[in-house]
Amino acid sequence: MPNQSAPAAVQRPASHAREILRLAVPAFGALIAEPLFLLADSAIVGHLGVAQLAGVGLASAVLHTAVGLMVFLAYSTTPAVARAMGHGQLGKALAAGRDGVWLALLLGLVLAVAGFWAAEPLVALMGAEGEVRAFAVDYLRWSMPGLVAMLLIFAGTGVLRGLQDTRTPLLVATAGFALNIVLNLWLVYGLDWSVAGSAAGTSVAQWAMAAVYLVMVQRNAARHGISLWPDWSGIRAMTRVGSWLMLRTLSLRIAILATVFVVTGQGAVNLAAHQLAMTIFSFLAFALDALAIAAQALIGKELGASNAVRARHLTRTMIRWGIGFGVVTGALLAVAAPWAGVLFTSDAGVQSVLTYALWILAAGQPLAGFVFVLDGVLIGAGDARYLALAGVVNLAVYVPMLVAVAVSGMSAAAGLVWLWAAFALGYMAARALTLGLRARADRWMVLGSP
Repeated sequence: MPNQSAPAAVQRPASHAREILRLAVPAFGALIAEPLFLLADSAIVGHLGVAQLAGVGLASAVLHTAVGLMVFLAYSTTPAVARAMGHGQLGKALAAGRDGVWLALLLGLVLAVAGFWAAEPLVALMGAEGEVRAFAVDYLRWSMPGLVAMLLIFAGTGVLRGLQDTRTPLLVATAGFALNIVLNLWLVYGLDWSVAGSAAGTSVAQWAMAAVYLVMVQRNAARHGISLWPDWSGIRAMTRVGSWLMLRTLSLRIAILATVFVVTGQGAVNLAAHQLAMTIFSFLAFALDALAIAAQALIGKELGASNAVRARHLTRTMIRWGIGFGVVTGALLAVAAPWAGVLFTSDAGVQSVLTYALWILAAGQPLAGFVFVLDGVLIGAGDARYLALAGVVNLAVYVPMLVAVAVSGMSAAAGLVWLWAAFALGYMAARALTLGLRARADRWMVLGSP
């Protein structure tokens, strides 16, 4: 008799590919929306003057820190909703999404009020003076209403990703980006509101986006008879997962900030080249993050459906894709490295040093692909505690590498090469080891509804 299982085996990779691409491609578009918001703000404010641009840059650094730590609202909501949906409990999935939105609202209000009153001391702590300080405080305070909306967007996006929908967040992000530009131009130049107009315009655009998610959550809840009032036990459960994910994110932020601290001691040329290299690293990370988001949604759903075999197949497929993407982008970056600096700076010294840093970054891309995908897989599995503790271990491994680079006294190209070797190869290797060991075992594969 013919092998009846062969067609299914042949079709499975294609089916996996379609599933992953269906979620990952729109997710990539939505991921670049926030950087585009910031680029639009910088371009519009940049024509006002140096002090205004410097003030916005300083205030944005504060906002990035707060918003970056709160991304757990999306990362904890997605697997909770996906797992319940995979278990056939749509009502429970929608309730988890509702609780995530309430948690975002409560945290957003607390942070916004604290940020408004702490704006001036925070800016002063960062060393700003005169006009730069005044513009930074203005931008920060007018951004606080938008901070609440941004956290709601995180939670709303997490709900839709958990429901296996990444197209709607892309549409919302695209419309929000367009609205942001129109409002900022009108408020900054039409009404002469300066940097306050830029922050206010972005806040209004963010609230328009948040409103879309709130309406969708409300309609889905009403359609399935789910109360809009929060379940405090659900919020507490979300907070527990979120606190571990926040610790994971905090360890990543500390690693990046510590790297900047070390490169600052190597001089202005290395600092400028490092900033450009990190910008390229961040852009390449968006595509890998899109795969990680697909992993969160798909793995959460399959584990909720108690389908461990399919979860394993999806994990292997996405790992191959992540490493393959890293090989391709690494090769392209290695070829482009000698000429990439010309696109960003006219300084020959920065261009030369940047080339070496980009070659190290290119060599580390396959490793980064492996790390980003497995990070998404374990987030989707709800393995937040392990990710947090592993993040602390990875940081403990990375810090001695940074200390060794710092005390070596190296500068110029050698200093930056060893710094990027520590980050793109050493730190990523530590992450790859801790994530790979966890993924090989089965403890993270908790099946069924939580």
